[in-house]
Parts: sequence; C-alpha cells; structure tokens
Amino acid sequence: MKVILLGELRGKGGEGDIVDVAQGYAENYLFPQRIAQPATPGNIKQLEERRHVIAKREEKRIADANASKEQLDGKSVTIDAKVGENNQLFGSVTPVQIAEAIKNQLGVEIDRKRIVRGGAIKTAGTHEVEVNFYRDINAAVTLLVGVTETESVEAEEATEAEEAVEETTEAAESAEESAE
Repeated sequence: MKVILLGELRGKGGEGDIVDVAQGYAENYLFPQRIAQPATPGNIKQLEERRHVIAKREEKRIADANASKEQLDGKSVTIDAKVGENNQLFGSVTPVQIAEAIKNQLGVEIDRKRIVRGGAIKTAGTHEVEVNFYRDINAAVTLLVGVTETESVEAEEATEAEEAVEETTEAAESAEESAE
C-alpha cells in the first residue's frame, strides 16, 4: 500500500515521501498515529502544493542537526558508575544516563531515543556511542565510564589500610629476627 509520510519514519523516509508499506502496518499504526496518510490522487495533489514548505522545514532540520553534530562530534563525556571486580559495572549504562551526562557536561540536550549503541555498556573504561540527529547525520561521542569519587576515596583508604597492615607485619617480622 502506498502512503504519504507526514513525518520522519526511521528506515522508510521523511516528511512528504511516498513509500510502500504493508496494509496492516499502515491501517493499524501509521494512520492512527498520524505518521502517514493514504496516497490517493487528491492527497498527492495537496502534497505537490506543499512541497516548498516541506523543503524549507527539511533544510531547517538538516541545519539544526549539523549544528548539534558540530557541538558533540569527537567530544568525551564522563559517567560515574559503581564498579565491581574485573571492571564489571553493577547494572549497565542506560541511554537516559548518557543523555543526562551530555546535557550536564556539554550543554546539548538530546533525546535518549537518538542514542545508538551496539549493546549494553556493562564494563568500566572507554566506549564509543553514536548520536543520530537526523537521517544520516551522526556524531560520535566517547564515554569514559568509571568509579564514583566516593568509591575512589574508599578504595584509597582500603589501600592505605592494607599498606599499614603490611608495614606492621614487616615490623613484627624484623623484631622477631632481631630477637633471635
């Protein structure tokens, strides 16, 4: 079934495109959600009259997406997370956390649905994440996932305690050797 898209439909096209989709998909999802309308001769004629308006909106969307891409592309964002043994995280880093970190650290607000990941981020370290702004306009962001500051302080205190125990053990051993 041929339909006219009223907005961007990921993987199919953008506003004003005439695409072929399954009839059930069109009738049960696209039409009720007002994402598309049937490609009747009357609707196609109206579309031709609106082409210049659609082209202006498309240019604005592309310009906005390119501006956002320039702000993010190649930047790094730090996300604090609880880390267990072997650099494994307790849970995983979610798109919501990534979007909040980008907003807080870089000042760019993005929708969590625009974040493209290969899989769940469950280890500490450096990870590459892609942000899709519009169609094929993407920005690469580097995530630095690590321990929180409080855990760092606790780890340092534990290390200091271990060193103190080692020093007292060495002192006791040297005292025993000198006594003999």
